[in-house]
Amino acid sequence: MNMFYVMNGKKLKRYFFIVIALVFSVGIIYAERDNITVFAPQQPAAIYSVPTDKKVVALTFDISWGDKRAEPILEVLKEKGIKQATFFLSSPWSQAHPELVKKIQEAGYEIGSHGHKHDFYSKLSDEEIRKQIQTAHTILSDITGKQPNLIRLPNGDFDKRVLRIAEELQYRVIQWDTDSMDWMNIGTEKIINRVVSRTHPGDIILMHASDTVTQTHEALPSIIDQLRGEGYEFVSVTQLITQTETEGSAVQDKQSQTTPEKQLSSAAQ
Repeated sequence: MNMFYVMNGKKLKRYFFIVIALVFSVGIIYAERDNITVFAPQQPAAIYSVPTDKKVVALTFDISWGDKRAEPILEVLKEKGIKQATFFLSSPWSQAHPELVKKIQEAGYEIGSHGHKHDFYSKLSDEEIRKQIQTAHTILSDITGKQPNLIRLPNGDFDKRVLRIAEELQYRVIQWDTDSMDWMNIGTEKIINRVVSRTHPGDIILMHASDTVTQTHEALPSIIDQLRGEGYEFVSVTQLITQTETEGSAVQDKQSQTTPEKQLSSAAQ
């Protein structure tokens, strides 16, 4: 006996539109799979600042070359009673100046990695990225006796691959919200005004202690005094992170923001 299934026309139309909507949604998800983070909340991200109402900020200093600027900056920090700050050191510089690394460490400041070869890591292969981070890790660990777990990548440059590999190697990638622009030697007053006017609770402030940066030690005392006058407390990056939940920023597979080393590294190394 033949059996016939009769479907209501309205139901058929509804099911048709449901199927079309599902196909359309799948197509969007596939096309935008690199940009959608809601389905992957644990994707690694760089830390630019932390969300907090507390007036806490982290002073950070990158060093890649030279031996003339680090000590004056250390002297200012000491004179101003700054007990906590974070220095990101390149491993070749650390090998060349172990006595300065020790002075930073003995002053009680946090030491993070600034990588090994001063290059754009987003342009390297996965294997080379891993090698650069691990080489710097070994060198800094041998000199300081401690294993760093923070890294500010050379040139501030990274992509998703770099973030993933850094995370696999137990590193947190640290960027910044406030760039002092000291790397451009724009003038002491301009450096001060930039930092003081832009600093906010939970901020990470980018400064430098390489020899090409000539005005940081002159601007630093006033920066500290003015921020203190506004009620700010200075902490290390790790202390900043542990005080509150971190706020990360997902990145695309492209170079990140322009940073000092992008202009200066080729001429200074």
